[in-house]
Amino acid sequence: MDAAAEHLAQLVELLRTDSEQLIHRWVELTAPSLRGRLTEAELHSDSRELFDALQQALATTGNVNDSHFAEVKGLLEDLSRARARQGFSPSETAISVFTLKQAVSELVGQQDDQNLYRQVLTFSTLLDVLGLRTFEAYARTREGIIKEQSEQLLELTTPVVKLWDGVLAVPLVGTLDSIRTQIVMEKLLQALVDTGSEHAIIDITGVLAVDTQVAQHLLKTVMAARLMGAECTISGIRPQIAQTIVALGIEFGDITTKASLSDALRHALRRSGVDVVATARSGR
Repeated sequence: MDAAAEHLAQLVELLRTDSEQLIHRWVELTAPSLRGRLTEAELHSDSRELFDALQQALATTGNVNDSHFAEVKGLLEDLSRARARQGFSPSETAISVFTLKQAVSELVGQQDDQNLYRQVLTFSTLLDVLGLRTFEAYARTREGIIKEQSEQLLELTTPVVKLWDGVLAVPLVGTLDSIRTQIVMEKLLQALVDTGSEHAIIDITGVLAVDTQVAQHLLKTVMAARLMGAECTISGIRPQIAQTIVALGIEFGDITTKASLSDALRHALRRSGVDVVATARSGR
């Protein structure tokens, strides 16, 4: 037991002897802020596990950075990650730690012991440090969730569609940046390998704007497809986009461009030896 733990010895004994009363009050104080999204049994289980670990650590050291607090920190990070994924706010997550201060203060308030009061102040400072760890763990988890959702959204917004035997299309919508271009390139190249297609259409009808950077991204994708033996056509070049491309001096070289996806498909079919012929519908 280090000096800091000796300083908290009286409070630690109080935590041990009145643990059931403290945990009950802790749960009682925490529950309203969670608005019924956790059952009392779940909250009691989480609180009991954290309380026991905290009590064991304090019996040895009062230093939060000591290895004896590793279990407490691990439980707090697990709790923060779980609450973040359940949709709780950072405040609702941290309250699970901070309400223990109130429960302990209320218990100590029933006793007239100045030394115990001083120990509670030290204990409160310690809980503040642990509470900050919940914010940090929560933030890391939310960042991870946002990244996962962004990646999933990119996957959904860059589909590779089979239009005809040997003809694939990638309809793009929104903004085209380096990360998204990489995903488009990877998905298109993999689809070319899987299907053995020799024609690919990159449709930019839904792309908001084309600048030099976007054009470079498109050219890289086309060149990568060519290295796989596929001919690429860029479709969906609207009049406004065409004017922008000319104004910027962007050159697509020998890359075939078409005004619409249907024109690009017709071109790909003809290159494949398929003639598209319009037939008149017979009257009845």
